[in-house]
Order: sequence, then structure tokens, then C-alpha cells
Amino acid sequence: MPETLDYRVFAHAMTHFKDTLAKLRDNGHQQLLCGGLKGIEKESLRLGKDGLIAKTNHPYSLGSALTHPYITTDYSEALIELITPPFSDIIDTLDYLHNIHQFVYQHLDDEILLAASMPCGINGEESIRIAEYGSSNIGRMKHVYRHGLWHRYGRTMQAIAGIHFNYSVPETLWPELHQLDNSPLSLEAFTAAGYFSLIRNFQRIGWLILYLFGASPAICKSFFNSRPELRAQFEEFDSHTLYHPYATSLRMSDIGYKSKNQANLRIDYNSLSGYVSSLCSAITTPYPDYQKMGVVVDGEYRQLNGNILQIENEFYSTIRPKQIAESCERPTVALRRRGVRYIEMRSLDLDLFQPMGIDEHKARFIEALLLNCLLTDSPALSDLDHQINNANQLAVAHAGRKPGLMLDKHHQTVLLQDWAHDILASMQPVCAILDNNQADRPYSRALEAQQQLVANPDLTASARMLAGMGQQALPFARFAQDKSAEHARYFRSNKPDAIRSMQFTEMAQQSHAKQAEIESKPQLPFDEFLHRYFSQTCH
Repeated sequence: MPETLDYRVFAHAMTHFKDTLAKLRDNGHQQLLCGGLKGIEKESLRLGKDGLIAKTNHPYSLGSALTHPYITTDYSEALIELITPPFSDIIDTLDYLHNIHQFVYQHLDDEILLAASMPCGINGEESIRIAEYGSSNIGRMKHVYRHGLWHRYGRTMQAIAGIHFNYSVPETLWPELHQLDNSPLSLEAFTAAGYFSLIRNFQRIGWLILYLFGASPAICKSFFNSRPELRAQFEEFDSHTLYHPYATSLRMSDIGYKSKNQANLRIDYNSLSGYVSSLCSAITTPYPDYQKMGVVVDGEYRQLNGNILQIENEFYSTIRPKQIAESCERPTVALRRRGVRYIEMRSLDLDLFQPMGIDEHKARFIEALLLNCLLTDSPALSDLDHQINNANQLAVAHAGRKPGLMLDKHHQTVLLQDWAHDILASMQPVCAILDNNQADRPYSRALEAQQQLVANPDLTASARMLAGMGQQALPFARFAQDKSAEHARYFRSNKPDAIRSMQFTEMAQQSHAKQAEIESKPQLPFDEFLHRYFSQTCH
């Protein structure tokens, strides 16, 4: 178990991080920054040929959503999730994601994957099927958890899609940083402190991801059928579409993945022990409104429990510390036992102008940004800091391209563009190192591409979406569906090679066999299974 981190020791450990790059260069070890592992998780909503959310089962030929390592479902049965293994070269990560798309499109029949993050084609809450995972206890738990999300937040939220960028700092870098800092901590505790330093800095500047890469400035009116009172907050783009003229990522606003129910949570990002303790507290603290819903109603589970959070994943954060969990192991327990393995950055919208929803420039920029967050001084976050970070994110989500938009930086108001320019300028040394003497300077070019977006907001995906919808006189749903059909034609005309297709076919068959094996074993009564799962202590 990672040692408990006293804050004074922790603060000392992170104080000198701003000088780290210079120290690495002095020792000739700057190349240790290169080669961190990158993985991508990409969600996409399946649409039928009628343009509505698919009512069909997750395609059997793609494998078991419960046990397949790379092709599964997220909250709803129609929300497919494609996962890559982690690679040191982002080109390999993107190639794998491309191969998964090719295989999936071989088995979608007349369906396509929606290229946008915000859903369209919703015909009432009941049109969104809750994902199913078979009869085993673990499969049933995943299904009941999603039932709980429905009762707490509504089903439309379960149709929102995004991209998660997984990143682990190069393993060989940590011992060097540990030595440079003369840290009194063990290497494992120092590593955890470094990851939380990265996370806190990302929370301070994470609004930049929404500005640069947000691609959800408009929403179908049908998204609010179950919450019609929210429509008044928006302007009408046309008779079917609501929007904010300067919005970047409504997915990451308070009508998307920002949950008002969780607004008062005080999750501690100042240390690993504080994070685990505060998250576990939310999972074990009853919440009156959820208790009123009932847990077991008429003999059926409505939710896993009546607490603030059912499980860790219900906490909608923009970035998470992660450790690979063993079978039936709680994520917080995995973190407590084995520390932080990688971070999951969760604030990326699907880029509907890209067939895979993400491209090389974006991925390289994100890697450099995360490393820069690691190497920059990262003071502890107060409750006020959390409020400021949240306010900055909401301001950029709703109006990030608005001329003269001011944000709160260290308790001073600054122009978004000025702050963004400062962040990008600070990234230049890291990008130069990550270029690794390559003639085409891939990371520096990725940085330059984002500098253009800061200089000209009209070049952002959110602005281009609204401009395209206006020029073609199309509502959001039709514009998104047209782009989706374009990407579907691309993947269907670029089929995977026979060897790759056979590999994915074998993985699908193996996943079904693994699910059958799990379900063939004697199962505990579900009540007892849940009791044992939640009795794992994270303190």
C-alpha cells in the first residue's frame, strides 16, 4: 500500500517541479520525457437507417460487451465504446483505433456511428435502451448501476458520447525525478504525488481543451424532452436545434456531464490518500433524494444503493487517476493498494470532422499538455480553487469563443486568449523535447496548429460546426448525420486486411466464451455479491 502522504511532505516534494526541465537538460536526461504510453477510449452512438438511436442489441459478431477488451458498450446498449491498448507511439494508438473502426463497420449492417458527442435521433427516454451484460453477478451489477443512472439523471445523459485520453508518464522518468527532487518519499508515493500534481494543474487549465477541441455548440430540442424547462436557457438555431452562439462544448456544461447533484462534493486532489478517502465517503454517504427512490422496488433493483454515488465511476470528473483493477476489485481499492498507473483525461468531444473523432495533431498536443502539467508547480487546491476551476470550465463551455471573455486566473481576471497564449508558450520546450530530433517536428507543429485556433476562434471545431450548419441551412441532427454517413462510407470502403479481421473475429469469439464461462459458474445471491463488493475497504 502506498504510504500515507502528509501534506507538508507532499508540498515539499512538488515545490521544485518548475525547475525540473532545466535539471533534466543539465543531466542530459530530457529524452526520458518521450515514450509515455497513450491509449484512447472512444464512445459512439449507433444510429439506425431511419436516423434514430438504434434499438438493436450490441452486435453479437463484435463480441461480448462484458468481456471483450477493446469493443464494449458504455451507458446505453447503443453507445458502443472502442478501446485501444496503450502504445508509446501515438501513431500506433491511432492505427489500432482505425483498425477497430474498420472491423466494427463490417458488422453494423445498415447502422452507422454518430460522429457527434451530443445525441440526436432520440424519440423519448424509452428509446434509449440501458446496456445489458448477461446473467452473471458482475454483468447484473453493471446493468443495475445504469438503471440507477437513469433514475438519478435521466436516460438522455446515457446517450452522450466522448473520447477519453489515457496517459502514463514514462516509467523511466519517475526515478530520475525522484532523485532530482531529493524526495524523502518512496518512489511509489512520489509517483502518486506527481500524478496528482499533474491532475491539479490540468483542472486549472482544462478549460483550454474545451476551447480548442469542443465540438458540441448545438443540441437537438429532443434532448430536453424530459427536461423542457432547460430549453429557455438557449437560443433557437432553427425549429429543431438549440444553441449558444459562442458555445464550445455543451457536453461539458451543466446540461451535459457536469452534474448539479454532485456540485457540493469535495473530492480531494491534494494527495492519493485524500482522494481515495473523499471518494469513498461519497460512495458510503446516504443521499435523501436517492433513498426516496428506493434501492429494491417490487423485488427489482432500481439502483445499487441510495448514496451520493453508487460507485466511483458515477463521479463525473474531467480527469481521473487510474489503476488497473483486478476482477471485482473496486477502483479506489486498486488505487490504495497499488498507487496510480495512469491518468484518464475525459473532456474531449468527438470531432465530427474526423472519421475517428480525433487526429494526430490533437493527440500529440494533449500528451505535451499533460507533461507540461506534470512539470509545472502545482499548489494544493482549496474549495475556492475548485469553485473557480469549475466556473472557468462552465464559462468556456457556454461561451468560450465570445470576444473579450474573461476568466479567473489565480484570483485575477484575464482574457481567455491571453491566458491561452501563455499556456501554449510554456509548452514549447516540452514539445521541442518530444519532437526527439525528428525533422518534421510533430509535437511543435501540433502546438502551432493550436496557436492558430487561439488567434482565430473561427477555426475551432465548434465554430466550424455552426458555420457549416448555417451555410447548408441544416439543423444539428441532419448536419451530424450527414457527417456520420460520410465517415461510414470511408470506413466501409477501407476494409481491414484479412489477418487483422481474423484477429478481431477470434477476440469476439473468445469474449463470448469467457462470458459463458463466467455465467456457468455458481453465482452468489446478488444481495450477498453486492455486500461483498462494497465491503472492500478503501481506508
